[in-house]
Amino acid sequence: MNQKSYVYILLTDTGTLFTKSIKKYTRAPYNHASIAFDEKLNEMYSFGRKNPNNPINGGFVKEDIHTGTYSKYPETTCVIYKLKVTERDIIKMKRVLNVFIKNQKKFLYNLIGVIGVSLNEPVEFSNSYFCSQFVAEILYRSGIKLWDKLPALVTPDDFRNHINLELVYEGKLFDYKMIKENFPQ
Repeated sequence: MNQKSYVYILLTDTGTLFTKSIKKYTRAPYNHASIAFDEKLNEMYSFGRKNPNNPINGGFVKEDIHTGTYSKYPETTCVIYKLKVTERDIIKMKRVLNVFIKNQKKFLYNLIGVIGVSLNEPVEFSNSYFCSQFVAEILYRSGIKLWDKLPALVTPDDFRNHINLELVYEGKLFDYKMIKENFPQ
C-alpha cells in the first residue's frame, strides 16, 4: 500500500500592506505559503490572519478561500504546486496537523521569526510559527526533508524553487479551474 498521493503547496500574494512590505525586501513574487490536502484547496492550512478583517491577530488557521482572508482580496495572485507523497506520508502529516488543530488557540504568529529569516538566523518560539515555517514543519515532522535547513529558515520562495514540486497553476487565485468549478461566480 505505497500508493502515490499529493499534497499541494499554495503560494500567494494578496497585495496587502504587509505582503507589499515583505515583497520589497524579498523581491519574491509570493510571500504566503499554505498546505492543502486536496487539489480543490478545500482542506488548506497555514499561519496567517485569524480574522480576515484584523491583520494584527495571527496564528494557526484553516484557510477558506471563499469566506476567509482571500475573499477580501479577489485580485490575489498565486502559484500552486503538488508534491508527490505516499498515503503513509499523508497519514503522518495529518497526525502532526491534528496537534495544531487540537491546540489552535495556543499558537501565535511568529513575526520575529520572519525577521530572523531575513538575517539567516532561525528564531523559534514554542507554539509560534510563520506561514512557510509551518508548512515546512508539517513536512519535516512527517519525514519529508526538502532542505538542509531548519523549517524556521524556509521561505515561500524556497518552495517555488524546489525541484520536487510540480507546477499545477499560476495566475489569479479565483481563476484556478478547481475553484471556478466548485464556486462559479
